[in-house]
Amino acid sequence: MKLSIIFSSGTGHNLQIARWAEEEAKKLGVEVRVRKVAELNLPEELNPGQQEYQDASKDIPEATVEDVTWADALYFSTPAKFGTLTAPMKNFFEKLSGAWAEGQLINKVVTASSTAQNRNGGQEQAVLSVYTSAMHWGAIIVPPGYTDAVLFESGGNPYGVSGTVSREGFEFDIEKQIKHQTSRLIEVAKKIHE
Repeated sequence: MKLSIIFSSGTGHNLQIARWAEEEAKKLGVEVRVRKVAELNLPEELNPGQQEYQDASKDIPEATVEDVTWADALYFSTPAKFGTLTAPMKNFFEKLSGAWAEGQLINKVVTASSTAQNRNGGQEQAVLSVYTSAMHWGAIIVPPGYTDAVLFESGGNPYGVSGTVSREGFEFDIEKQIKHQTSRLIEVAKKIHE
C-alpha cells in the first residue's frame, strides 16, 4: 500500500497534520511520501509565521504529479482561504490535468483535512473543495464520517478532521482524530487496491 500525504501550510499547522498522518500510516506498514505543494508567495511577501514554516519545511520535497500517480491513497491537508483551499493547493491540482486526461487518477482513494484561524473559517468547505476536484478524477472519497467517538472531541466534522489554529497552536488537540482518519483511509484503500 502506497500513500502520498500532500499538504499546503501557511504557518506549519498542516505540516503537523501531515506528520501525524505519516506516523499512523507507517505504524500500519504503509509506504509513505510526505510532500508540500509549491509556495506561490514571493519571499518578501511572507509574514514572520510563514517564514518560520518555510524554514522548518525546507527539507520536505515539493509535490509532483508522480507523487499522485505513484500512490494508491492520497491524504490532502490545506488551510482554508476565503472558504476554499489555498491557491498553492489549487495550483497543484491544476498540474494534474495531464494525469487526469490519461485516466491515471481513477480510483485513487482520497481523504482531506483542513485548518483555519477561527471555528467558522471555512474548514468544511476547504475539505469539500478537495473532494470536488477528486470527484472529477473518478477518485473514491473516504471521509471520517462519524466512525469513531474520538471525532466528536474536536467538533465532529464528518467531511474531514479540521483544526482551529492560532500562532500558539491548535485550539483542540486533533492528533487522535487525524490518526483515525488516516487508518480509515488505509483500511478502505486496502480493500480496493489489494
